[in-house]
Amino acid sequence: AHEENVRFIYEAWQCVERDLRSQMGSERGLVEEYVEKMPNPSLKAFKPVDLGDLKRRNTQDAKKS
Repeated sequence: AHEENVRFIYEAWQCVERDLRSQMGSERGLVEEYVEKMPNPSLKAFKPVDLGDLKRRNTQDAKKS
């Protein structure tokens, strides 16, 4: 179930990124990127997770066992 959730989020995010790239030149797009005006200081050290890399590592770990 966890792997299905990760796959769903990864694929959905790929669609969002594709839409963002395709609408960069257009004046009005359906996708709007959210940027906080006042970021939460407790998230200052947050590092985004590369879901593609995580999926590759999980796939490799599964093959080893």
